[in-house]
Amino acid sequence: MVAVYLRRGLAAGLMAGLLAGLFGCFVGEPALDRAIALEEASAGGHPGGHHEEEVFSRSTQKAGLFFATGLSGATAGGIFGLAFAFFRERLASRRDLVRSVSLAGAVFCGVVLIPALKYPANPPSIGDPATIGARTIAYFALISLSLLAVLAVWQMSRTLRKRGTSAPARRLLVGLVFAAVVAALFLALPAGPSAEDFPIGLLWGFRLAALGTQAVLWAGIGILFGLLSERANREANRETNRRVAF
Repeated sequence: MVAVYLRRGLAAGLMAGLLAGLFGCFVGEPALDRAIALEEASAGGHPGGHHEEEVFSRSTQKAGLFFATGLSGATAGGIFGLAFAFFRERLASRRDLVRSVSLAGAVFCGVVLIPALKYPANPPSIGDPATIGARTIAYFALISLSLLAVLAVWQMSRTLRKRGTSAPARRLLVGLVFAAVVAALFLALPAGPSAEDFPIGLLWGFRLAALGTQAVLWAGIGILFGLLSERANREANRETNRRVAF
């Protein structure tokens, strides 16, 4: 059964990755083009400034965007399928579509949204290249810790539900604990690079486009995986009814 969910996740992730690539092509790439043009103009305006020759042209990079998002989407979808196989019977809803969307939303929150609040995506010109290793470690540490935080509050919610805690009180308590944990993580980890000298409109356009691409990816995985699961369930039910009838 796990292999079925894995294949379903790969298919949903591939389709969602292509949708994310389409979003990134029309929304994210224009912002990236403007950021690169600004970086080139800044380098050219300084003594000794020079423009490094690109390994791949921008047109090649844009074409490769769909390959990259499709591959990363399929990988994320495969992992999601394995996670769904484990959590399926532990999720509150009885419908696979709701289960899938809920799980994808939780993963998006832990992997994308919380890290983006602390370390939002930045254009290539922002940040000291010498600190990229330390920044990468901090970023992936935050992803790991935020995922653990999401898992912990989910388990906390399940425990409170089993003890008969009312839904409003449970949501308030879980929300407060989660906010406190996230705030502690933000305070404990180092700050991101400064972007004070970068045009604010272009900066936030780039960041929102990057966040939107990930939102499309995970929404696509959750919805498509759920629809594929619902379809498989209907076919299984029809087959069962057919066997009972005969």
